[in-house]
Amino acid sequence: MWVSRLLLRDFRSYPQLSLDLQPGVTTFVAPNGWGKTNLVESIGYLAALRSHRVAGDQPLVRTGAEQATISALAHRGPRQVTLEVTVRSKGANLARINRSPVRSRDVLGLVHAVVFAPENLALVKGDPAERRQYLDDLLIARQPRFAGVIADHQRALRQRNALLKSLRSNRDPGLEATLDIWDEAFAEANAQLVLGRRQLLEELRAPVTAAFAHIASGAAEARQQVDLDYISRLDYRGIDDARAAAEVVVAGLAQRRRVEIERGLTLVGAQRDDVELLIGGVPAKGYASHGESWSLALALQLAGWELLSGEDGSPDDQPVLVLDDVFAELDADRRRRLAERIDGAEQVLITAAVAGDIPDNLSGRIVDLPAHVAEAAGNEQS
Repeated sequence: MWVSRLLLRDFRSYPQLSLDLQPGVTTFVAPNGWGKTNLVESIGYLAALRSHRVAGDQPLVRTGAEQATISALAHRGPRQVTLEVTVRSKGANLARINRSPVRSRDVLGLVHAVVFAPENLALVKGDPAERRQYLDDLLIARQPRFAGVIADHQRALRQRNALLKSLRSNRDPGLEATLDIWDEAFAEANAQLVLGRRQLLEELRAPVTAAFAHIASGAAEARQQVDLDYISRLDYRGIDDARAAAEVVVAGLAQRRRVEIERGLTLVGAQRDDVELLIGGVPAKGYASHGESWSLALALQLAGWELLSGEDGSPDDQPVLVLDDVFAELDADRRRRLAERIDGAEQVLITAAVAGDIPDNLSGRIVDLPAHVAEAAGNEQS
């Protein structure tokens, strides 16, 4: 798939921007501070309904404005769709598909995008929440129904935590009975989410291994081997049925209830799980070199892109690839290998501070972003 037109109003640094895009590789070149990351961030937001840079939506609205709008014309084979998301500084966000109002969640799946950015290094070096978010974003992109599952899980988690805090000071039997009800709701959503994550991790293993071996092919053979393991306080081994998984969660909650009430916090569940990443049998976090960590982060994103591209790799199914200042972080060999890996993608959007960061084996259109923005401003005023 690809995006042919992008419109921004009061998004980040842009009062207004209208941009025509093409299939293939487009590189936006500009010094730091010219808004090139803001531009590609908007496409990532349409795909995931969240920014890859910040946790909340407020920073996306230009200072002094009340809302920001992102609009795009997306193509998948012969089909095309116009989608628009309005990010509001106060109140719920709004969305439209072909000019008709819809729930924001309904736009999920219409634009697929995989974003490579310096922030991706946190997948390897960061907290477990970074790796959980990676899995959950990919789950939603492949199966939008998981957005509802995750929302149900978060709602049940908030209710449980509120009840646990109340029970810490008041062991009211009525409150404990209510907690039993929320235990069931939490366990049901938790089971679906964990089974989805574990299945996804199994599907990721082969493409992650292949991508890492390609990008790190100059390393010793033992350091080209990677593995991924889902880590949980609950034992789901051999379980592939949601009902059975929910029973495991309920049992775990019952076992920890006294301690949970003492601490006023849910201590088991998908919100505390992690993915262990191994290079050569050794945990990548804390042991991998900077180059290895970058290679593994890139391999994870490439693997997600390959899964979203479908089994036949048809361009119609390929997500838009966004490479935000990534080449500046890589040595010449890794730049070349990454370019080889993405050769032939339907649409690739790249940002770079200088054109020299782009490897010679990656051809395409280069856009001088400052000149383009100045030209667009001139056209609007004339």
